[in-house]
Amino acid sequence: MRSEAVKAGLERAPHRSLFKALGFTEEEINRPLIGIVNAQSQIVPGHLHLDQITEAVKTGVTMAGGTPIEFPAIGVCDGIAMGHLGMHYSLPSRELIADSIEAMALAHGFDGLVLVPNCDKIVPGMLMAAARLNIPAIVVSGGPMLKGYSGGKELSLTDMFEAVGALKAGKISEKELQEYENSACPSCGSCSGMFTANSMNCLTEALGMALPGNGTIPAVYSARIRLAKRTGMGIMDLVKKEVKPKAIMTEEAFHNALAVDMALGGSTNSMLHLAAIAYEAGVKFDLEMANQISAQTPNLCRLAPAGPHYVEELDAAGGIAAVMKELSRQGLLKTDCLTVTGQTLGANFAQAVNHNPAVIRPIDNPYAPTGGIAVLKGNLAPNGSVVKRSAVAAEMMIHEGPARVFDGEDQAVAAILSGQIKAGDVVVIRYEGPRGGPGMREMLMPTSVLAGMGLDAQVALITDGRFSGATRGASIGHVSPEAAEGGPIAFVQDGDVIAIDMEQGTLTLQVSDEELARRREGWVAPPPKINQGYLARYVRFVSSASEGAVLKISG
Repeated sequence: MRSEAVKAGLERAPHRSLFKALGFTEEEINRPLIGIVNAQSQIVPGHLHLDQITEAVKTGVTMAGGTPIEFPAIGVCDGIAMGHLGMHYSLPSRELIADSIEAMALAHGFDGLVLVPNCDKIVPGMLMAAARLNIPAIVVSGGPMLKGYSGGKELSLTDMFEAVGALKAGKISEKELQEYENSACPSCGSCSGMFTANSMNCLTEALGMALPGNGTIPAVYSARIRLAKRTGMGIMDLVKKEVKPKAIMTEEAFHNALAVDMALGGSTNSMLHLAAIAYEAGVKFDLEMANQISAQTPNLCRLAPAGPHYVEELDAAGGIAAVMKELSRQGLLKTDCLTVTGQTLGANFAQAVNHNPAVIRPIDNPYAPTGGIAVLKGNLAPNGSVVKRSAVAAEMMIHEGPARVFDGEDQAVAAILSGQIKAGDVVVIRYEGPRGGPGMREMLMPTSVLAGMGLDAQVALITDGRFSGATRGASIGHVSPEAAEGGPIAFVQDGDVIAIDMEQGTLTLQVSDEELARRREGWVAPPPKINQGYLARYVRFVSSASEGAVLKISG
């Protein structure tokens, strides 16, 4: 056992005395030591109840003969951090989570880890740590929030952000806004649509790193507690058999994750996070792979904000197992992949049933023949950009319009709210990438305000930053190279015509190469917006969005 390094032999008597100071008996010390990474906090709604999940995990570990030892992880609530200084810290917090788990796991000699996250950056941060450490590990998340209701209308957090634009446009009253505010988020859990948190929780199943049901069982259901107990028991089997994350998170497993992501129409942020996890696992991953899999994978689900259904309905319809069962009917998954159940992925979903074909479309009757996410390339994004195609209105799949250029999100939001953006415009928001942001802020505020004003089917947004999983509309993010690196997006000018073709996968700035070269002359990257603390270090080492915005020593 790895834990023998901290507890076995005469020379470890001082160490054992410290375990005894914690209240552990000889019997507990002699068992496998299982680290339980608990992201519970009182600031993230998705994490409010993780102490209950963690206690259930600890029960399962104890029942299976291990000693659970809990330690914390941080987590940023993207919704609360949205639209101000806080959003600069959201994506960078992913690296802090991975680093802190590495430090705790190696410093204390744990034999295995149970990872208890729920929201956006916490899920991938923990998976990155699991891959990096490569000691037995398993994930159990907190589960999705229930959908809200106001006057019979179903609501999620997306509706709250869009309501701001609707109020500004005179479409709703302040009283209605307050009713929404009181009803949109009715329970603990990760926000109720197929936003980033739920996308990543669902993909833990496809990667093989969580038990079936992890992605969709609602936070408030007793089944979530039972799942946590089974997860606690499951880690003991993984430790006994020495099954490690890199044996599970293989190239084939990432293929499966991409296929499921395309079928679900998940958040564009998954392209960042899967790339980052693959980097830690030593697995090749690039945006071209995503496009290849998207081209052959039908879009089977339209969950909020892309459609009328919520994650609790996906769970009732059969969950991710039923989605994978549909995909397997056309041979779109690598079913022989090992998973944390000890069985293959195919065995995990063999008994799954699609209980609601309206929520999970059958493979021969999809919403679209290709995946919900698309990668666009062209002279504006030579290294790629990402759009949630399933959440784009049909009339915006091909669009051409004049650029309205803003050097930051705040300027763009002010212009939108003041009525400066017109139908047909292409809003360009730059210097919001991993380095330029810094931290690659999410742009839920401008996309939601446009949607609330009724312009989401008439205006496109393009940015080297990123969009929330709650975003809908022609929102193209992750433009690489970013403006701060001298990417072409830095040289777009007001009035330039930009052509978007989501069917052909192209993003074109209709400016000649000679003119772009002229605009580049004498260009100097602006100084970092934040030049102290963690983000000053982050800027020095963060890679491009096309590489997952991971930290690399070479800069």
